[in-house]
Amino acid sequence: MTSEGLRYDAQAAIRHLKAVDARLAAVIDGAGPFELEPRGDPYQSLFRAVLYQQLAGAAAAAIERRVLAIFGGSTPRPEEMVATPDEALRSAGLSRQKTAYLKDLAAKVLDGSIRPDLADLPDDEVVREVTSVKGIGRWTAEMLLIFCLGRPDVLPTGDLGLRKAIQKIYGLGALPSPAEVERIAEPWRPYRSVATWYLWRASETVLPGGGATVQ
Repeated sequence: MTSEGLRYDAQAAIRHLKAVDARLAAVIDGAGPFELEPRGDPYQSLFRAVLYQQLAGAAAAAIERRVLAIFGGSTPRPEEMVATPDEALRSAGLSRQKTAYLKDLAAKVLDGSIRPDLADLPDDEVVREVTSVKGIGRWTAEMLLIFCLGRPDVLPTGDLGLRKAIQKIYGLGALPSPAEVERIAEPWRPYRSVATWYLWRASETVLPGGGATVQ
């Protein structure tokens, strides 16, 4: 994986982070190259995120294969998803709830609630539109911003892996609250996504969507 396709200069981000935070600088020096390549389109990324929710990686991957097989091995287009009988999706292993969530995602893409120019919208607008979908919360929207849209300044304050890494690296007696995460991360602006990625790497956090451990 590389940092190609980002909308920001990763090396400039690293220089900034090392200059403003000595503890984070040590993490960066120990972790090695920054490797993040934005991938997928928003609809496909959200479809996969919902499918993988609350499932172990192997189980989710098996269900994903069966679901995609219904559509010739590809992520279904929104119109295909809406038109597919629930029974067919349930037979592939989707729960009733996830079937409803994925159909709501597809319907919102079709009716324009999630706009086709999502990738060009400000971060807060992306979060607002994406979280209008049943079953998609702020954390999933933030992962979309970082890993699909390549946004530089996203701070998922509720992410457990990030909070654990901050607790360890900054010598805190307890997990930091979201407000404390915000306070510690303030000097990292406008590159909080990069800082978050390095802290995940330091804590060997498994990436969203059942991906491999960052290491």
